[in-house]
Amino acid sequence: MDKKYSVLMVDDDKFLLDMYRRKFEKHGIQPDLAVGSLEALQKLREGATPDVLVLDIIMPGMDGLELLEAIRNEKLSPDSMVVMLTNESESAKIEKAKSLGVSGYIVKATSIPSEVVEEILKIANSKK
Repeated sequence: MDKKYSVLMVDDDKFLLDMYRRKFEKHGIQPDLAVGSLEALQKLREGATPDVLVLDIIMPGMDGLELLEAIRNEKLSPDSMVVMLTNESESAKIEKAKSLGVSGYIVKATSIPSEVVEEILKIANSKK
């Protein structure tokens, strides 16, 4: 039986967030959703400590890597695993994400949502 992880998913695409919410719910997980980096930062600053943070990179304003830098600098939710879920496949961005200590990096275009959720849970299970 899968552990029930708490998940905070950050993306600027509400449709996508809603679709992923339904996929997580099929695994018995009720994810917290944040539309964009600022909403995510606010939730974390208010004390959210999800087991898994799922971040998009390409977002308006503050992108996912800048968000992750802010999370690290402010030491928000230090025990959260971070998985990047993005269409950004440029190696420099992947290296930057790795340098910020991400547990996983999933390119949206190469996976269907149900596979993405299974991959996120697999990463989470491997870390605990």
